[in-house]
Amino acid sequence: MELYEKFLTEIIGDDGQLKAIDFNVPETYNFGFDVVDYYGKNDPERKAMIWISNDFDERIFTYRDIMELSNQAANFFVSYGIKKGDRVMLVLRRHFEFWIAIVALHKIGAIVIPATDQLKEHDFVYRYKAAGVRAIVCTATGNVLKEADSASEKVPCEFKFVANGEAEGWIPFDGYKNFSKVFERPEGDKNPMRDELMLMYFTSGTTSYPKMAAHEHTYSIAHFLTAKWWHHVEKDGIHFTVAETGWGKAAWGKLYGQWLMGACVFTYDFEKFDQENVLNMISKYHITTFCAPPTIYRFMIKSDLSQHDLSSLKYITTAGEALNPEVYNQLKQATGLSIMEGFGQTETTLTIGNLIGSTPKLGSMGKPTPIYNIKIVDYDGNEVECGTTGEICVDISKGRPYGLFRCYYNNEEETNAQMRDGLYHTGDTAWKDEDGYMFFVGRTDDIIKSSGYRIGPFEIESVLMEHPAVVECAVTGAPDPVRGQVVKATIVLAKGYEPTEELKKEIQVFVKKLTAPYKYPRIIDFVDSLPKTISGKIKRTELRK
Repeated sequence: MELYEKFLTEIIGDDGQLKAIDFNVPETYNFGFDVVDYYGKNDPERKAMIWISNDFDERIFTYRDIMELSNQAANFFVSYGIKKGDRVMLVLRRHFEFWIAIVALHKIGAIVIPATDQLKEHDFVYRYKAAGVRAIVCTATGNVLKEADSASEKVPCEFKFVANGEAEGWIPFDGYKNFSKVFERPEGDKNPMRDELMLMYFTSGTTSYPKMAAHEHTYSIAHFLTAKWWHHVEKDGIHFTVAETGWGKAAWGKLYGQWLMGACVFTYDFEKFDQENVLNMISKYHITTFCAPPTIYRFMIKSDLSQHDLSSLKYITTAGEALNPEVYNQLKQATGLSIMEGFGQTETTLTIGNLIGSTPKLGSMGKPTPIYNIKIVDYDGNEVECGTTGEICVDISKGRPYGLFRCYYNNEEETNAQMRDGLYHTGDTAWKDEDGYMFFVGRTDDIIKSSGYRIGPFEIESVLMEHPAVVECAVTGAPDPVRGQVVKATIVLAKGYEPTEELKKEIQVFVKKLTAPYKYPRIIDFVDSLPKTISGKIKRTELRK
């Protein structure tokens, strides 16, 4: 029986309907050995990934390739002393080395920390220190290597591996090719176990620095539903999710669920997004299922879609921010397909979605998925009536479902704040109609969602406060027809500074230099004072209005 069929038999009821995923997972379950190597041995020539470089070079990887390459990389890491429980950061853009490295580290039992290549020195310093990063595998593309290197001078990182290039003081990751293609499953205490940590993502903080959402090995299993029942991935199809590997969306659409099904993922390692290139690739490679944030779809409809053959597409999905009706309608007209929305977080897998067989309602995230018992509650934790806005929560009174993170790493206080009274509090608000469809309202903690990025105001405010002209500031999201939201900074100037356009540009450049460029404030307002509560807290709601 095929691997994915084993899961199907466990999660479909006798009536043919999807039921809650509560099947037994072996204590030693490991994605690398039990999924990648399963297909690598039983269906070795099956395509696992089609990878296209920025210059349009093509590489095709079979499941046997991924099995053997990840084994070589695992032996390579072990030769440097990397072991179970070590925290290893991967900053690899969309390079194929990401898939080789992450599967290898899963096999070892190391804890993988994917990160974007847009981080700056102080971003790395914080992450090295907070996670206790022992090793990093970083791309030589762009300037990120310099930022990561500078950070290691302040917070030492024991092993620094460079991919896609060379650098002084860095170990070439290509060295993995010299190692054996056989990597035996570890035994005893070295064997990664089902309930041990395997993956951590830094979330965007609003009132504090980013937290680390820590996931166990069972996290990958929950993405079977993401791929099968939301993306509608088919085993012999080709799935294309537009996402950089530093973000959780890559785990959703470019790895776990798709490979659980033995499907092929498509990856375009572009430097700069170009909708014409993406549309051409959908046509050339006969992409069957496609997922992207609404921003990407907004760019796509700017092209003349009638000039592109999109007939291979069978299903299209989106998540990350609100979907504009205009985008939905134009894609529907061009392809005949409805964009099926979904909702989830770095801390979860797909929690709410328009699954296969459902009829989407425009503007709705869909309904709760069978993995999660979703409740919309008021401030006191009581479920609200239909039509009333409340916080989206996951019922954990009977235990955590597969896919829900274990904790915020080394942050018991924040973990307890989010997981209390038998609920995991997402911090997102929504309302549902009488048919059970849920409609997103906003964040309870002011997260900004721009072009698919989740941006925490606190980090930007911290950088702004380093500029001598800024005496006080508040960062909020402002509506934008293309990006969904853009970063807006409301600033009180220090004495001696005048609110000029030149100063705005200077502050914007200042922020770009000190943190990831996508975080810089595209809108800056200078004010005499910020609206505050009696206790001195800034009234962000008023600023957004």
